[in-house]
Amino acid sequence: MKPSTVPSTPSTSQGGGRVAAMRFIMITVVLDMIAIGLIIPVLPALVGTFTQSQTEQAEAYRLVTLAFGVANFLCSPLLGALSDRFGRRPVLLIGMTGLSISLFTTAMATALWMLVAVRLVSGAMQANIAVANAYAADVSTPETRAKHFGMLGAMFGVGFMLGPILGGVLGAIDIHLPFFVAGTLTVLNGLYGYFVLPESLPKERRSPLSWTKASPLTSFKSLNKLEGMGPLVLILALSGLAQFTLHTTWVLYTQMKFGWGPLENGLSLFAVGLMSVIVQGGLMGRLTLSFGARRLAIAGLISSAVCYLGWGVAWEGWMMFAIVGLNLLGFTAQPAMQSLISNSAAPHVQGQTMGAVAAVNSLMAAIAPVVGPSMLVWVGHLPQGDWRIGAPYYLCAVLQLCAALLVWRHVRQPARPISTSIDPSVSASSR
Repeated sequence: MKPSTVPSTPSTSQGGGRVAAMRFIMITVVLDMIAIGLIIPVLPALVGTFTQSQTEQAEAYRLVTLAFGVANFLCSPLLGALSDRFGRRPVLLIGMTGLSISLFTTAMATALWMLVAVRLVSGAMQANIAVANAYAADVSTPETRAKHFGMLGAMFGVGFMLGPILGGVLGAIDIHLPFFVAGTLTVLNGLYGYFVLPESLPKERRSPLSWTKASPLTSFKSLNKLEGMGPLVLILALSGLAQFTLHTTWVLYTQMKFGWGPLENGLSLFAVGLMSVIVQGGLMGRLTLSFGARRLAIAGLISSAVCYLGWGVAWEGWMMFAIVGLNLLGFTAQPAMQSLISNSAAPHVQGQTMGAVAAVNSLMAAIAPVVGPSMLVWVGHLPQGDWRIGAPYYLCAVLQLCAALLVWRHVRQPARPISTSIDPSVSASSR
């Protein structure tokens, strides 16, 4: 791969270069998320082609999602450390190549073990978002960093909004088609990156590869250096576990409860993505100014708890859409909590703090495939429409209520000194 095939790194150090580089990485992220979203409505159905019953399907789906979650948790910090050593561009390109191969292989899988093996590769290679965040930090100034992270978040929402609906439509035609389309999109994304995307990390700013920094446990150790962060991190963990349990069970749950197929699930996930873009991309700033992050965090968690309960007891499919629309405040909980955590740390330890947040989220994403699908295994023998099939969402409601109670207790305590401890072992890749 010759350096002359892309614009030189110094171009990103100028104002115009930074704008162009952000455009490139935004396109990369939205294509990546569309490819990921394409397979969500159809993966449980594909798993079901290798099983004989709903219970077997739930057990197999648990194994497949667990393989992805564990690989993603272990490899995200490794890819971040590699990008610190060799640059963001080559790591992004390698990730896209591996992801495209795994998607095509999934489409052609003839046995369950192949799906498990492929999802291990997908989980390992699907850490591109972490590297994209590091890229955005490279080409940003302190004044524009928050704006650029917000732009990446918006692209994440747009991609997740478009991907599932396209996957649902294509899956209704052929269950394997979304995987071929997602793989093709990933190949195009890789070609785009190879010919257009410039490197963002100059050689003089690169750091030696450290296996300590590449460990997912490093960020957890840094939490011991941050005074008073324990309750906030526990809150984030409880809420994150509920959110990732939703992600890993939604399609299989609606299939078991209402008999939904890829099209209905694609439409429902489109509704979730649309609400996320509307609230987090358009209303979040105004709501924060009006109510403050503390009140939004509590109200959002309570709203989410009520909606999880509603999703669990719903007896008609249309109710799922109605509850998504009613859960406006629920979409404010996660950014409000991250704001509380960020405000509890001094400016010069923000990277360390956000690294810990990323590590907690990654761990919850690895645990959720064990929790959610396992509960569906327990209720897989029940008839369609039975209220007990909603067991994963009853658990999510309890998790959200516990998180809301902890936030309420935290904000009632006297203000603590802002944490200023620094753990130098946490690298820029944790941002």
